Amino acid sequence: MATELTPGQKRLLDYLKTVVQNTGETPSLRQAARDLGISHAAVSQGLKRLEQKGMVKRQGRYSRTLHLLNPTGETAAAQRWIEVPVVGRVTAGLPLYAQQEWEGSLVLDGNLYHGQHFFALRVRGDSMKNAGILDGDMAICTPRQHAENGEIIVALIHGEEATVKRFFLHRDHVELRPENPDYPILHYGFDEVLVQGKIIGIQRVL
Repeated sequence: MATELTPGQKRLLDYLKTVVQNTGETPSLRQAARDLGISHAAVSQGLKRLEQKGMVKRQGRYSRTLHLLNPTGETAAAQRWIEVPVVGRVTAGLPLYAQQEWEGSLVLDGNLYHGQHFFALRVRGDSMKNAGILDGDMAICTPRQHAENGEIIVALIHGEEATVKRFFLHRDHVELRPENPDYPILHYGFDEVLVQGKIIGIQRVL
């Protein structure tokens, strides 16, 4: 495998390392071109050459998810990350990957989150504070339309309002339980609640 880089390729690789280490995000072609003072085509071609030389690996042809590789060809430990959409709202049918619904994206440690199709939702309020979920936190979710008793889930109420609560299924209703005694336990009919995802982690945005 050829690993000798041209000055331009080394400059691009050093730039990518700096941006990813400082922000956790892969820069867009436009941003990289602007920061480096070169054309979009030059950035694209440089990425292609770096990939051919085993220095980076793109997750997909059109994906911005980029892995920086170590000398053994494995993903560098600090760069095993994934980019997930932050959704502005949760709606019935889980149209979570239509980009017009995104409010940006969040970068996660790929060692902690395994799999695909995660989404993130910003938590509003402190009804789940005793579960360690605070106002402004990013709830990391895996799409689901079912839940087990005791799981913390994202639920859509009356097809409009999204809430994060602990789920319990009873014979004649659904219970959504907060983790804060200042808030009441909520009871709904089966046709009033749609489970949209299970909370699998929390990212605190400082």
